[in-house]
Amino acid sequence: MAAFVAAALLAGPPVAQAAARVPEDIPPTLIDTLEAVTSDDAPVATQPATHWVERMQARLAPRLPDAQARRELLARIRAEARLAGLAPEIVLAVIQVESAFQPGALSPVGAQGLMQVMPFWKRVIGRSGDDLLDPGTNLRYGCTILAYYLRLENGDLTRALARYNGSLGETWYPERVMHAWLTDWLAPPA
Repeated sequence: MAAFVAAALLAGPPVAQAAARVPEDIPPTLIDTLEAVTSDDAPVATQPATHWVERMQARLAPRLPDAQARRELLARIRAEARLAGLAPEIVLAVIQVESAFQPGALSPVGAQGLMQVMPFWKRVIGRSGDDLLDPGTNLRYGCTILAYYLRLENGDLTRALARYNGSLGETWYPERVMHAWLTDWLAPPA
């Protein structure tokens, strides 16, 4: 298994991956969910679990040196992950692989922000004014989309991550995320 993961990590993603493609049939349930959680009156769970945030700070420090920015980002990641029903450590792993914690990251295929959300999602839900480079907005979109794909795949994280990345049927991306999760973010229960 370790050799397989290592080979996948070294191989890297194909250039101009399928992530640029708009899903052929965006289900109304996903659109409804995105509309609900991005609406102006959607709940924003901002109270951090202090113990979790403090425990994760040391892990994030090499990637984000500013302590206050780190605390704020970790609190928001935890809140958005919990709102979507995701483990925040998985979200950290996705962000590590997608953007290396750079909120202004732009991919060659147009994905934006921490979780590399494609701009077509704004058009799909009719919120063209949303700023995907805003960390809070990006996390809300990314967590909601990933949670939807996880439900669609009946809890199969490999398939959900591949859908999120636009590489369903391939395993290089889920393997990268799971490697980051296991080596950098998986924490024992508090």
